[in-house]
Amino acid sequence: MPAAARSACHPGVTLTNDDRCGAPWLVRTDRLELRAVRLADLAPLHAINHDPRTWSHLPEGRHLDEATTRAWIERAVDVWESDGMGYWTARLGAGGPVIGIGGASYQDASGYWNLYYRFDPAHWGHGYATELSRAALDAAHRHAPERLVAAWVDDHNAQSRAVVQKLGLADHGLRTHPVLGDPVRLWADRPVPPADPDRPPRE
Repeated sequence: MPAAARSACHPGVTLTNDDRCGAPWLVRTDRLELRAVRLADLAPLHAINHDPRTWSHLPEGRHLDEATTRAWIERAVDVWESDGMGYWTARLGAGGPVIGIGGASYQDASGYWNLYYRFDPAHWGHGYATELSRAALDAAHRHAPERLVAAWVDDHNAQSRAVVQKLGLADHGLRTHPVLGDPVRLWADRPVPPADPDRPPRE
């Protein structure tokens, strides 16, 4: 991959190697700088994950202490090292303030890319979730195009439903969430195999 490559699918997205992190991606969209999550991001990411407004659809997932966020980041860093792609820290512009987290990360329990985001409520309503998610979808298609990209969306989460619809993902109905174990609506970028107790093998 060249040092900087324009996205064929979304001309507003640039992919570059981040030398300070080694192999992980650095992605710049029209308004966001998306960089592989790292422990240096602990304070702002904990503030976002500690805010109950960001967990209104899954209150039990809220990070009650900084140690929980640290453990989450450490797992995310491990994913970057093993897969070469995972969740980003989202900044407003190059070197700007941290406003969110998200991206596409390989989910062992399903065998899919898991599309995910969470933003500081002060920055809701500006289309950043769609911008980040579009960049994640494009990066996933480049990095491992054979893997399905999935988004698990609660039926009551109208905002996230609007995002996946803008991305062109298809509704595949209620499926058992591979981690939560509850029925959650699955959206994906291609046909999804019938529900099966055995997850797809990892490539």
